Amino acid sequence: MAKALNGKKVAILVANGFEQAELTEPKRALEDAGAQVTIVSPEHDQVKGWIHPDWGDMFKVDLQIERADASDFDALVLPGGVQNPDHLRRLEAVQHFVRAFFEAGKPVAAICHAAWTLIDAGVVEGRTLTSYHSLQTDLRNAGAHWVDQEVVVDNGLVTSRDPDDLPAFNRKLLEEIAEGRHARQATLTSSPRS
Repeated sequence: MAKALNGKKVAILVANGFEQAELTEPKRALEDAGAQVTIVSPEHDQVKGWIHPDWGDMFKVDLQIERADASDFDALVLPGGVQNPDHLRRLEAVQHFVRAFFEAGKPVAAICHAAWTLIDAGVVEGRTLTSYHSLQTDLRNAGAHWVDQEVVVDNGLVTSRDPDDLPAFNRKLLEEIAEGRHARQATLTSSPRS
């Protein structure tokens, strides 16, 4: 029996300090469904996870962000953690990479604090999404409609609040990638933030 995501290529974008379960569980779900997963990072060689209240495991970086091209992937996953997106959001290469998925109408999934990266990429205005509760004001100020739900899907954008939501997040992530491109995803309504 064919796997639902055979032939699909998915980028998981992280810097040091990502919430480890928010990388490992989606990665496992994607690979179990047949997808090829690439860890993209501004870090060289390895990137370090976070398991509260301490550092987690090291993971091999498959591709550095400076060499990454969104056209090589079918979807993007953004794990959270506090340190990870706080670093990623400031990098122009990250902002460009994230925006390119939206411009092409490709699925993007962001969990927990990863919404910070979406804000700085300029892709949340007019969208309904969720995140870790402390980001709701940031998202509203960026023009998003924030809701407190386990998982929210807005035309190819999948968001969840925290690691407790991973089962629902993973289900919707797989569904959106299987569906493919989304027309509204290509409509950007806000400009990049610096």
